[in-house]
Amino acid sequence: MTDNFLDLGLSNELLNAVAELGFEKPTPVQARIIPVLLVENKDIVCLAQTGTGKTAAFGLPVLEYLDTNNPETQVLILSPTRELCRQITQDLENYSKYQKGVKIVSLYGGASIVTQMRQLRNGAHIIVATPGRLLDIIKRKEADISHINTLVLDEADEMLDMGFKDDLDAILASAPEERRSLLFSATLPKEVEAIARTYMKDPEIVTVGTRNAGSENVEHYYYMIREEDRYEALKRIADFNPDIYGIVFCKTREETQKVADALQRDGYDADALHGDLSQAQRDYVMGKFKRKALHLLVATDVAARGIDVTGLSHVINYNLPQEIELYTHRSGRTGRADRKGISIAIINQREKGKLRRIEQVIKKQFTRLPIPSAREICEKQLLHLINGINSVEVRKDIYNFLPLINEQWDGISKEELIEKMLSYEFNRFFDYYRKAKDINIQDKQDNKKSGIKKDEDTGQDLGRSRRESRKQKEKN
Repeated sequence: MTDNFLDLGLSNELLNAVAELGFEKPTPVQARIIPVLLVENKDIVCLAQTGTGKTAAFGLPVLEYLDTNNPETQVLILSPTRELCRQITQDLENYSKYQKGVKIVSLYGGASIVTQMRQLRNGAHIIVATPGRLLDIIKRKEADISHINTLVLDEADEMLDMGFKDDLDAILASAPEERRSLLFSATLPKEVEAIARTYMKDPEIVTVGTRNAGSENVEHYYYMIREEDRYEALKRIADFNPDIYGIVFCKTREETQKVADALQRDGYDADALHGDLSQAQRDYVMGKFKRKALHLLVATDVAARGIDVTGLSHVINYNLPQEIELYTHRSGRTGRADRKGISIAIINQREKGKLRRIEQVIKKQFTRLPIPSAREICEKQLLHLINGINSVEVRKDIYNFLPLINEQWDGISKEELIEKMLSYEFNRFFDYYRKAKDINIQDKQDNKKSGIKKDEDTGQDLGRSRRESRKQKEKN
């Protein structure tokens, strides 16, 4: 595989755009897919994780062979969510910056269908759409996909998970049989295999990484808790990682909003993303998250689909997903672009079996970590503050205020000044964690191995408790 975009066979217009975007070398999926699509007219099923550069892998070859003198729609790209739909459109517009006359139209729910139909009437060489909105527009006879030469199904497993099978069948019935079909998916469940068999011609299967497995750059950890300590554990994990920038996954919309509200009340830069929000609200929240004005995005699986945010340090499973395969999608949002990522599961004793089944699917083991103690959290936060002070660039205009500052601090020793500054900065942590209890619990498996039975709520040695009870009775 090549490690240079210049060797892929792309035109100068596309190479200039790629260079301007800061792409230095193709990702593994781009190096595998782009040369094939440029020289061979074959169907491809590509299995690769989200965030591996799939949009450029199909987008650059599609743009390379686009005929802008032909006003007909030549390429149809289907994606499961409006967020991903918009992201793909933006990427294609960036790639085609130096090409003349490329018309790309994005069709998705939550936006004016009248405006979208008007855009189609003005011409669309490429349509990027969610299945539901596209089918609606096709039924109104405002979209013509009968002349497309390339069909792309992006995040196919998520599309089927969201119930778009019937919509896909109806849409593809309007597409010509003589076309190239490209299917991209993180996993290959039976439903995706069925789509490939039905709508593709002898597709080549290209796997980047291990099939159905997560990114090699992601480390997987779990914390064992009592159910009533779940939120407390989340806070301690966040406090123990001062630079955290991640997504917290919850099961329901109600729980998502509840957790986000609680985090905000407790002073965290957090907000919720779920299906009850309007498109404007979703855009506002995502805008803050991408600017890193939010450090934690609390989201449902459906709302988070299609989110493309780089540099996430953590994914936290506040609850394990209902479907085991969803864990791959969740954890795949971190550890991208050769960066290390951390995926955390907060579980109770009853969820241990499900965690083991996830291990079998992703072919990786989770490491159990103890929930950080109050002292460990305070030490981590103090070191984070000290490192920040050590690395800060001193402003020159601060010297104008030094005489006043020295006058105010006259007679205070260095040690006393440090104590006062740290106490001032860390009052919230010190006050909260001064009374914090240890919320770690013993794993039942550990108890069995040691031959000691313990109470699930108190962690007390039940055998010892009974012995002490018998001794007390004998004394009486």
